Amino acid sequence: MIADKDTNFVFFSDLLRNKSEFKAPCTRICEVLDKYAIEYDFLEGTKDIWARDYMPIQVLKNKFIEYRYDPDYLQGKWKGCRDLKTYPDIVCDLIQLTTEKSDIILDGGNVVKSNNCLILTDKVVVENRLSYSKTELIKKLKRIFEVEKIILIPWDKKERFGHSDGVLRFINSNTVLISEIYEYDTKLLYRLKQNGIQYKFLRFNVNKRDKRNWAYINFLQTKDLILLPKFEIDEDEQALEQIKRYYPDYAENDRIAQINMTKIVKYGGALNCITWTIKDWK
Repeated sequence: MIADKDTNFVFFSDLLRNKSEFKAPCTRICEVLDKYAIEYDFLEGTKDIWARDYMPIQVLKNKFIEYRYDPDYLQGKWKGCRDLKTYPDIVCDLIQLTTEKSDIILDGGNVVKSNNCLILTDKVVVENRLSYSKTELIKKLKRIFEVEKIILIPWDKKERFGHSDGVLRFINSNTVLISEIYEYDTKLLYRLKQNGIQYKFLRFNVNKRDKRNWAYINFLQTKDLILLPKFEIDEDEQALEQIKRYYPDYAENDRIAQINMTKIVKYGGALNCITWTIKDWK
């Protein structure tokens, strides 16, 4: 499995640079990527900016798993709901990417990965309950993604998307960094311990916590850069210092940067959500 730390190319939805409300942050993000010589491009044929959710998951250089992107939150009755559904086969065809298709219902935002482990919220079990038992689903996920461990963490029902990338990220193959919001989630911590995963917390010492501070964990990571959200609030500097401490290889090489994500986070996501990162794809 290709982990975030292995990737060297970043894709964004073309909507990010074409929709007026996102043009300014998109420009700033691209300026940072240019500064650090990170290659990037834009995906046509997308219906929303959250590229992580619908694009395939890269397992090996030439193995991309295209799952069924049919999340419950795009099946509502409100007008225009289905218009936000991106069809990944159309997008992949436009960049001439060949994929292996799976019938598993999944969101890329619900996949946090190391080289040999995937962490997902157990929403994936709920969404696939008509086709697979929990045991069958785990077995198939291990096989198609070529990993030894599948860890299912509790779905925080306050976060209706059921994504794991707003909960935690890998520091290394044996340790994850968890948003302080989940510090007292005993089921989450138990399931990590049960699978031999250690954990640290991204904590903040402020008089009043900002409701957006969950988004720091939703940073962009490639082989050569960690790009961290900021919001011009007290937590910004504390988040940066902790990321430097937990990812020393990036810090020592001055490969951690911050970017203001205020205009994007209000729509429910941050830097990991708006990017699709891959390795040596051509």
